[in-house]
Amino acid sequence: MDPASTSPAQEPGPPRRSTAVAAALAAAGALIVGGHILVADLNSSGLDLLVNAPPVAGRFEPMAPGAEILLVLAVIAFVVGLGPSAARRLGWRVLLAWVAVAGWAWAVSLALLDPEMGLTGPILRDSEYLHDVPLVGSPGDFLNGFVDRIDIYETHIRGHPPGMILGLWGLGQIGLGGAIPAALAMITGGALALPAALVALREVAGERRARVAAPFLVLMPAAIWIATSADALFAGVSAWGVTLVVLATGRSGRRGDALALAGGLLLGVTLMLSYGLILLATVPLAVAFARRRTRPLALAAAAGLLVLATFATAGFWWPEGLLATRETYYDGVASDRPYGAFLVNNLAAFAIVLGPAVIAGLALLRDRRVWLLVGGGLAAVALADLSGMSKGEVERIWLPFVPWVALATCALPATGVAARSWLVAAASFALAFELGVLTSW
Repeated sequence: MDPASTSPAQEPGPPRRSTAVAAALAAAGALIVGGHILVADLNSSGLDLLVNAPPVAGRFEPMAPGAEILLVLAVIAFVVGLGPSAARRLGWRVLLAWVAVAGWAWAVSLALLDPEMGLTGPILRDSEYLHDVPLVGSPGDFLNGFVDRIDIYETHIRGHPPGMILGLWGLGQIGLGGAIPAALAMITGGALALPAALVALREVAGERRARVAAPFLVLMPAAIWIATSADALFAGVSAWGVTLVVLATGRSGRRGDALALAGGLLLGVTLMLSYGLILLATVPLAVAFARRRTRPLALAAAAGLLVLATFATAGFWWPEGLLATRETYYDGVASDRPYGAFLVNNLAAFAIVLGPAVIAGLALLRDRRVWLLVGGGLAAVALADLSGMSKGEVERIWLPFVPWVALATCALPATGVAARSWLVAAASFALAFELGVLTSW
């Protein structure tokens, strides 16, 4: 049976809902405290883990807010005051644009609280992509020797396929080089991931569910890392790739095929941005299997392989790059980060990125249709955690998984004081964290 046509499971009553939410928030809090204690103890033992504000990378450095906080408070007031009613009354396409713009404004306003780092500070470090863009030279030569010369590049280039640095090089070729265009591209990519996830939710569970989730997706703490990290751009590209394939599972004929091929191409581009995002295949796989539609998966896979084959022809073979990255990763800081401790620390960091509203939504969600998307996102997180290829810094690395898990907020109240209370809780948590922790991104 098509999951879009099934009725949602019966919601629990108010007392059970309150108990479930309280238990979920307590568990998330315990997880965060546990992750902090585990890594703080390792830090105190003399290990140089480069995670100095466990469970996230950065350092504990409370910041006295300046006038910039007025912009943050204005965004909060706008989304809390108008978000629930906008979600009900705006036309669907206008609502998607509203979510993207509001999400962009939320991320930027939080970043501007620290005038020294701002929007570009995080990507101007020597370990970031921009540092090595001059090394590209000829794209053909760069790709052909990328794996053999991987040790000459900085941390983020060594840890990823060459797609991102080539994209930044391309921006430079058209006069948009430098930190500001790069930062704007990254933040915009992160903001565009939000409407993509809502489109997928509407497809599998109906528009009412998607409208409820819309304002909650805006005020997530994840915005702290959307401005500014390359993983935010990865989130936008991957989210639209996944969504197009999900849409294809509900359509037949040429339109369905075109959507599957377009989604597959975007997912192929995603694989050239980050190796680990192959795990996001769990989301369209869940929907396609529930709908018994394998053709869209086959077409999407073919289109994705076409992207990989094109890069292979130019000299970069994706599996070879993955193996080289794995080798350099375990020769570096990963060798000092204990697997077991970071299994917990990673999940603790992810709980911070999600924030209280998403945690509450996960506790309340009973709709099996929505769980196809949310469960797919959680499966990707679990696989990434178990892989050992993400030991620390997942607050940015796992940004592309966040929109799918955050769709659980469609189980929260849609209107009234309850809805606005959860929006305030999410925003307050993000603001307090931004003011108390100087993050690395």
